[in-house]
Amino acid sequence: MRVLILGATGGIGVLLVERAVADGHTVVVYARSPEKLPQELRDSSQVIIRKGQLTDAESLSDALQDVDAVLSALGPAVSRGPFHPKGEPLAHAYSLLISLMKERGVTGLIALGTPSIKDPKDKFSLTMSTIVTGVSTFANAAYRDVVAIGETICREGDTLDWTIARVPLLSSGSSESFVVGYVGDGQTTTCLTRIAFVAFVLQELVKKEWVKARPLVTSP
Repeated sequence: MRVLILGATGGIGVLLVERAVADGHTVVVYARSPEKLPQELRDSSQVIIRKGQLTDAESLSDALQDVDAVLSALGPAVSRGPFHPKGEPLAHAYSLLISLMKERGVTGLIALGTPSIKDPKDKFSLTMSTIVTGVSTFANAAYRDVVAIGETICREGDTLDWTIARVPLLSSGSSESFVVGYVGDGQTTTCLTRIAFVAFVLQELVKKEWVKARPLVTSP
């Protein structure tokens, strides 16, 4: 497949590009600073670099040409959580993205989310509730943007085959094992390795088992 990856120069994004290339996909990287991508990926014949801002409709539309699906690792940086800009900039970027996807006929979208985005299938979990409350309290602008991302995709992505892969606390471990469910279901936990998130995304890209769903993806 030909996939557009957003957030490709971040910690998760680089792993996503690497694994997508390894799986044989053609990857379009749309980034503000593509030079941050490792040299070996920039030199790959399977990687196409498109430089641009998330607010640049023309450049983003060009990057979507002939794309089968969008894989997004966009999200507030943990280290900048308390300093995340107000006004839900990422949610606005998703709104533009969805509009352009519809124009281009691109239907697949797998987006990074967190448990701050609620789902009717969630059950009460004291641990998860404490984590979400902490984020809301100490990084409120980031929290509001993530919530708005979920609302935007659900509201405006009516004709898309979208999946919001909600993740808990991320780590840099090597395990690719994951379980998929909902908050408080007795099988999901409060952690996940970045590479396991990547494994879920690329599996979902092919299998499409969670279309128009907001599953929680965690370590077993």
